[in-house]
Amino acid sequence: MEKKHFYITTPIYYPSAKAHIGHGLTTVMADAMTRFKKMQGFETRFLTGMDEHGQKVEKAAIAAGKTPQQHVDDMADLWSNLWKKLMVENDDFIRTTEPRHTEVAQALFQKIYDQGDIYLSKYQGWYCVSCETFFTERQVGEEHICPDCGKSVETVEEESYFFRMSKYQDRLLEYIESHPDFIQPVSRRNEMINFIKGGLEDLSVSRTTFEWGIPVPCNSKHVIYVWFDALINYISALGYGTKEDDLYRKFWPADIHLMAKDIIRFHTVIWPIILMAADLPLPKQIFGHGWVLLDTGKMSKSKGNVVDPLILIEKYGTAAVRYFLLRDIPCGQDGYYSEAALVQRINIDLANDYGNLVSRTVAMVEKYFDAKVPACGPLLPIDEELQAVAKAAAEEAGSYMEKLDFPNALAAVFKLIGRANKYIDETAPWTLAKQAEQKERLGTVMYHLMESVRIATLLISPAMPDIPEKVWAQTGHQAADNSVWANLAWGGTKPGQPVKKGEGLFPRIEWKEEVEPAAEKSANLQTSAPAPEKEKAKEAHGESAPALIDYEDFAKLDLRVAQVIACEKVEKADKLLKLEVQFGEERRTIVAGVAKYYSPEAMIGRKIVIVANLKPAKLRGIESQGMLLAASGDDKLEVITIQSDVPTGGKVK
Repeated sequence: MEKKHFYITTPIYYPSAKAHIGHGLTTVMADAMTRFKKMQGFETRFLTGMDEHGQKVEKAAIAAGKTPQQHVDDMADLWSNLWKKLMVENDDFIRTTEPRHTEVAQALFQKIYDQGDIYLSKYQGWYCVSCETFFTERQVGEEHICPDCGKSVETVEEESYFFRMSKYQDRLLEYIESHPDFIQPVSRRNEMINFIKGGLEDLSVSRTTFEWGIPVPCNSKHVIYVWFDALINYISALGYGTKEDDLYRKFWPADIHLMAKDIIRFHTVIWPIILMAADLPLPKQIFGHGWVLLDTGKMSKSKGNVVDPLILIEKYGTAAVRYFLLRDIPCGQDGYYSEAALVQRINIDLANDYGNLVSRTVAMVEKYFDAKVPACGPLLPIDEELQAVAKAAAEEAGSYMEKLDFPNALAAVFKLIGRANKYIDETAPWTLAKQAEQKERLGTVMYHLMESVRIATLLISPAMPDIPEKVWAQTGHQAADNSVWANLAWGGTKPGQPVKKGEGLFPRIEWKEEVEPAAEKSANLQTSAPAPEKEKAKEAHGESAPALIDYEDFAKLDLRVAQVIACEKVEKADKLLKLEVQFGEERRTIVAGVAKYYSPEAMIGRKIVIVANLKPAKLRGIESQGMLLAASGDDKLEVITIQSDVPTGGKVK
């Protein structure tokens, strides 16, 4: 049987000395996906690298008192170090100054030129040095500002080679519409379809005002436009067009080009047309994920709000940083970063839930069975339920991983972890241990906990690859047997295997943050109507009832049906729950003051009504992006729930 192949790429990054966690998100996503595919038995290829040409690089080198080559050599070491720190196992790191890339880029340019799809003319218009992008008068507006980065653009007038993009407009549009998975998520696909329908202009693909670039093969006065040059790395790294093209024949077309949404236009318009012009296959999928946002907006060096992943790794460890990035940034949507949210994930998910499950389980096997896993005896319904949860978690996690939906994949794993922790409370092993006649039952319980730990750890390994080794050292499982996705079936733990309790996987972190009482009060009140006693008090003091409103005022509320996909208590806040809800393709976090009336488990799966256009508020360091609706009175509260099969995202009128 022929081996299956999987090829994933991230963008080749600009040689900056300051990477931020947005770069980390893209590359960790690609790494997790590669590890998942390896576990499924695929032969994988993971490419990243550095985009080293262009006017911006040349200017940065001059400012640093270096040659451009010296500058990019220094930067390459910094980026490679970051990937090592993040436990990214890329198979190749391509640099566009390498001869293997230069030769392929020139050959492809010449091929397209020879067939008449590149021609010499004159360019006059606007150019953003920071983005290395040309813009029309309409795009830059009267103030001549780059629509992407907000910096001033330069007027350029020079001789240039042009690529006949317009010739391929209809063909590209037809391809996108007939291949619905080619651009993902759907919001990116729709955006690109509308962009292409607006009309494509021929693209200037050479420059003469600077020298740092790949020379145009038919005219050395010109250098190839950096975006035409850089995109070719995806096939030059595979040896396309050379005698050593085994990797190209094995791995092309790429399965996934993964990137942040701000550069998806280059990859879904320019790159496919280059491939069409060269009569080469298009990649199977181009996925544009959202940004990692701060309270101040998108991270940028010019704003001075860059979060350095190396500092976070040093402070909290690689596993925690990788977990946060994959767990908290919604699939295809923007997500918010705060250090408080990172610490909360560590303390609640990793320390309290997962780490504690491993520690308690191993400690009890040590104490009750002389540090050897007991055999499993007859099953009770509660045991069968735990097995069913484990099976469902494996199926859900695998399904979401295929869609690059890492938050939901990890949420599925933590359903199993949460159920296993609850199983401990329900079965009370410490009580069974006091009754000699319950020894067999106690063994069954401990076996089920050991299997839950094994399966959860195997599922979580693409996200936190350094954790399984630490767990197996305590549980006695063999790494080779638990690095294959097919081994998720129940029963992989062998009775008699030794266990040895070690240090906690994730020590709790003490975090001090100023409490925002007004905001927290808002969270507690936003889900409930005033109590009757308060209404009576208002009447007694002569306060008027709320004023009548027009329908237009009510229509300003965007009420949507949403489903709760994850829920947990907010640490040190007795009244607050943190809900993750999904409506349509969008996911959000909502903090609500309903913990007194609902456990987290009781909220998961409910279809609720939310106010989707409420201005976000920060509650206990968590960005709450909306509110849910509930009714209350006489010290009772009930969340408004939709019982029918109304789809999520449906508008409530």
